[in-house]
Amino acid sequence: MATTEKNILNRIYFVAACMFLLAIAVGVKLLDIQFLEGEKYQEIAQQNTYKNFVIPANRGNLYDAGGNLLATSVPKYDIRFDAVTVSDANFEQYLIPLSKEMSKMFGKPSSYYAKTLRTARANKHRYFLIARNLGYSEYVRVKNFPMFNLGSNRGGIIVEQRTVREHPLGKMGERTVGYERKDDSGYYTRVGLEGAFGPYLRGKEGHRLKQKIAKGQWKPISDNNEVEPKDGYDLISTIDVKIQDIAHHALLRQLEKYEADHGSVVVMETATGEIKAISNLGRTSEGTYFEKLNYAVGETHEPGSTFKLMAMIVALEDKKIDTSTVVDTDDGIMTIYGRKVRDSKRGGYGKISAARAFEVSSNVGVVKLVYDNYKDSPQKFVDGLKRMHLNEELGLAIKGEGIPYIPTPGDKTWSGLSLPWMAYGYGSIQLTPLQTLTFYNAIANGGEMVKPRFIKEVKEWDRTIEKFDKKVIDPAICSKETIAKVTEMMKNVVERGTGESLYEPHFSMAGKTGTAQTEYWMKDWPKNPRYISSFVGFFPVENPKYSCIVVIHKPNNRVGYYGADVSGPVFKRIAQKIFTDTPVLDEFNKLDTLSPVIEKNYNKYFTTARNYKTIMPNLRGMPAMDALSVLENMGLKVQVSGSGEVKAQSVKAGSKISENQVIKLKLG
Repeated sequence: MATTEKNILNRIYFVAACMFLLAIAVGVKLLDIQFLEGEKYQEIAQQNTYKNFVIPANRGNLYDAGGNLLATSVPKYDIRFDAVTVSDANFEQYLIPLSKEMSKMFGKPSSYYAKTLRTARANKHRYFLIARNLGYSEYVRVKNFPMFNLGSNRGGIIVEQRTVREHPLGKMGERTVGYERKDDSGYYTRVGLEGAFGPYLRGKEGHRLKQKIAKGQWKPISDNNEVEPKDGYDLISTIDVKIQDIAHHALLRQLEKYEADHGSVVVMETATGEIKAISNLGRTSEGTYFEKLNYAVGETHEPGSTFKLMAMIVALEDKKIDTSTVVDTDDGIMTIYGRKVRDSKRGGYGKISAARAFEVSSNVGVVKLVYDNYKDSPQKFVDGLKRMHLNEELGLAIKGEGIPYIPTPGDKTWSGLSLPWMAYGYGSIQLTPLQTLTFYNAIANGGEMVKPRFIKEVKEWDRTIEKFDKKVIDPAICSKETIAKVTEMMKNVVERGTGESLYEPHFSMAGKTGTAQTEYWMKDWPKNPRYISSFVGFFPVENPKYSCIVVIHKPNNRVGYYGADVSGPVFKRIAQKIFTDTPVLDEFNKLDTLSPVIEKNYNKYFTTARNYKTIMPNLRGMPAMDALSVLENMGLKVQVSGSGEVKAQSVKAGSKISENQVIKLKLG
C-alpha cells in the first residue's frame, strides 16, 4: 500500500515538475516575443492589417497637330458603403435623405435604396456596392449626398478610382495611337505612339494606405493619399485628324469594293517628314475591316513596279542611260535563264524611250535597261541602291519596323535571275510601305530624304518639355538633274501612262503604279493568282506639299487588281479632298488693282441698269450673271440656256416691255 502511494506521489511530482518547466518555457518565450522579437511580430501584424496600394498616375493626353484629342485618360469611380462604421444616430438621421438622392440619380424608388441599405447594415456589410464606373462630376455629386458627405469614417463612403484610356476617334487610327500595357511581372507591351512614348505619358505612381476589413477586402484609411501620383506629359503628334479621316474612309471604301485582305495608306508632309495620316485596315472573317496590324510600318514585301523608280535613278546617276535611250521591248516577252519577263500589254510596246518604258511600266523595257548595263557588274547596281539608303531601317519611334532587304552578290539567295528580277521590284527585295514612301518623298523634296516623324513635341500644360525637329537622312540622294527627269516621268505616268485614268487637268499629281504578284510560290497560284496593288507619289507636282502611298493586298482579282484601278483612286481621292477641304489662301499684293475686263463689264452693267426701265436693253456680250441682275431688277422673268456671255435675246433691244414679261437668253 505504502509502495503504491509512493508511486502515485512520484508521478504527481513528475507532472508538477513538467508543468513548472513548461510554465518557465512559456514565460521565457513571452519575454522573448515582447522584448526581443516584438517589433518583428508587430510588423507582420501591421502588414496583414494595413497595406500600401499603388495609385496609377493619369497618363498624359495624345493630341493631333491641331489640338484634337487622339487619346486621353478618363478617371472612373466605384462607390461602396461601409455599413458598420456609421453610428446608429447618423444612419437613422440620414438614411431617408440619402435614399431620396440615390433615387433621383440612379432611377429606382427611394424605398428600394432604404431597404437595401438597412439590409446591408443588418448583415454588417463593409463593402457594399453603390455605383460603378461613375464620371468625375457624378462622383462629386454622390460624394455630397447626405451621410456620404460625412466622409469615410463617419459616413461610410468608400471611393475607388480607376483610370480608363479612351480614344475619341474610336477605331480610326487605333493601331497608330496604340497602347502600353504592363503585366504582373513588370514587362511592358508597347504598340504605336502610346507604346513608343510611354515614359513621357505614364507619369509617376502614387500610394494609398488601406486597412484590411472583412472577407479580404481593403478600405482606405483616409481620403488623402500617402503619395500623390504625378500625371504624365502630353504629346502633340503630327497627325491631322481631317486628313486621317479622309485617308481612313478612302481606304475602307476601296477595300470593301475589291474585297481585299488588308491595306494601308500613309500621307506625309513633303518638307518636314511629318506623318499627317496613317491607316491600316485588315479584313475579319465576317468581311468587315478594322485596325488589325500596323502594316505600313511593319510589313515588308516585294514592291513590284514601284521599285522601277529606284532602278531608273541608279541607271541615270551612273550615266548608263538617259530618258531618251531607246529600248526594244520586242513582243512584250523576254527570256532570261529559261524564265520569262512579260509586259501586261500583249504584243509589247515595240521600240520606246526609257522614259516611256517607265510611264507605261514596261517590265521588259526596264529589265533590259538594267540587265544590259549591269549584268557584268551587278554589285555596282546594288551599290547604287544602297547609296540611296534602301537597305537601311528608318529608325522609327514606333516599335516593329520591318527590316528592309536588298539582295547582294554573294548572298545565299543571289542567282543569275536576281539582277533582272530586282529591276522591276522582285528578286527577294523587301520594303515596307513607309520605307518606299520615304524614298518617293525625297524625290518630291528635291532630293532631300527626311525621316518620317510622328511627334512634334512633349508638353506639360503650356510648357514645352522636348521638341522633335526634322531629321535629314540624306541631303541629296541623287543629282538635281535626275530629280527633274524622274519627276517629269512620274507626272507623265498620270497624264499618259499607266495612271492616266487618274488624270485631272485642274489638279497635278505625280506617281507610279505597282501591281506585284504575291504568294506566287503557292501551288494554287495559277488558278488563284494573288496581287499587291499600290500607288505612290506626291502632289501638286509644281510645289509638292504631300506625298502618299496606298498599298492594298490581295484584292479579289475577279473584281480587279491593277494598281491604277485598285490603289490609284484612293490616292486621287485623298489628294483632291485635302485641297478641297483645306483651301489654300492666296495672297494679293494690291487689293485696289482692277481688271480692265471686269471694269468694262461693270460699267456696262451699271449704265444699262440705270438707263433702262421699260425699254429692252442690248445685253449681247454681257456676262450671264450681270444680264440676269439687270432683267430681274426690271421685274422681268428670265429663261436661260447655255453658259457664258449673252449671245442672243428673245426681245430686240429698244422694244417696249411690260412687267413679268418672259425674256429668253441664249448664252455661249
